[in-house]
Amino acid sequence: MANEEEVKTEETVEEAVTETEADKLKKELDTQKDQFLRLAAEYDNYRKRTEKEKLATYDNATAATVEAFLPVADNFALAMASNADISDDFRKGLDMIQKQLENAFEKLNVQSFGERGEKFDPELHNAISRTDDEELEDDCIALVYQKGYKIGDRIIRHAMVQITN
Repeated sequence: MANEEEVKTEETVEEAVTETEADKLKKELDTQKDQFLRLAAEYDNYRKRTEKEKLATYDNATAATVEAFLPVADNFALAMASNADISDDFRKGLDMIQKQLENAFEKLNVQSFGERGEKFDPELHNAISRTDDEELEDDCIALVYQKGYKIGDRIIRHAMVQITN
């Protein structure tokens, strides 16, 4: 009987040792799994952040380039708006250049804003003065001194406008 009890005691000790080893291994596995999941999440965040930075860099470079061309676009718009006595062929040439400029801005996802009749938005427009205009509602753009431009949500240049009372 003593031998049977000793064998049972040894089996109980072995089971206890096996259970503690299993618990220990399970904890170690859980720790490794947690570290792996954290590393995977960290990598995913890194990938997303670098993609955003890459797009922002492209948008910044495009905005800087477009900003350099805006005075040319403004002067060209003034030339188009003038009622100078010019030939039809010359006017057609100016129209073609204007279309090319608009197409180039469109390819770069540059949008102009600030047209007569638009509702004034202080996030987009700089109001230089106020005027009375019976044709327009209050706080609408009556006159555009300089068009505004943006790429997506990024403002390249605010529009300078006159608004109604």
